[in-house]
Amino acid sequence: TIETPSPAAPPQTPADISLFEETERFVFRTQAGMTLYRCDLDTDNQSRCTGECSLTWPPVLASPDATPAVGEWRTIKRGDDWQWSFRGHPVYTYVHDEPGTSKGDGVDGVWHALWL
Repeated sequence: TIETPSPAAPPQTPADISLFEETERFVFRTQAGMTLYRCDLDTDNQSRCTGECSLTWPPVLASPDATPAVGEWRTIKRGDDWQWSFRGHPVYTYVHDEPGTSKGDGVDGVWHALWL
C-alpha cells in the first residue's frame, strides 16, 4: 500500500485568533471572523499605522489575560494596550471588511491578508 503524507499541522494561534482552512490555505481571522492583515511599512514588531491609519486598519489587540507568546505570535506594546504580531509583523483588521471577507488584501500595495 502507498501511504499518503498527512497534511501539515496548522500553526498554533492565541485564543484571540482563529485559523480557517480555505481554498488549500490557512487564513487567520479574529474570533468574530474578520481577516487579519499585515503592512509592509511595519518593521521589527513596530507598528507604523497610528492615528488616521488605525481608524481604517484597527490593530488586533490581545485580550487582557492573553499569553504573550504562542507559537509564532507575540504581543507588542501599543500605547496602554498590547497588539498581536505574527512573525514580527503587527496585525490589523480592515474597517471595510465583513466577517469572512478579505477586501483589504493588496490595498495601496502594502497591505496583505495573513494566510499560509
